[in-house]
Amino acid sequence: QVHLRESGGGSVQPGGSLRLSCVASGDTIRNLHWAWFRQPPGKEREFVTSISPHGDFIYYADSVKGRFTVTRDNAKTTLYLQMTDVQPGDTAMYYCAAGFYYSTSWTDSTYRGQGTQVTVSS
Repeated sequence: QVHLRESGGGSVQPGGSLRLSCVASGDTIRNLHWAWFRQPPGKEREFVTSISPHGDFIYYADSVKGRFTVTRDNAKTTLYLQMTDVQPGDTAMYYCAAGFYYSTSWTDSTYRGQGTQVTVSS
């Protein structure tokens, strides 16, 4: 069993930066694809980015490409999301998830975190 715990959310002004972290329990995470999803207020949960077990395949949603960067530290079993130039449209609950194959679907994830809130406002 893998447990995921996100942190790093908060309030930030437009144009600012924020770094989210997701710590996983257990070593199994090193062999899993890892992803970030987000759910804006009143909207469906959406895919943000995914990274393969060794970090050699990375995918981003068009809405965050060029502004967000995903990395993983397998030694620390931690996933990161560096968010730059954030905009009000980035306001959402951010979730990390892990699975045995690449997918942009939340429901395909085997393990899911509880989320951390990001609010972008001036």
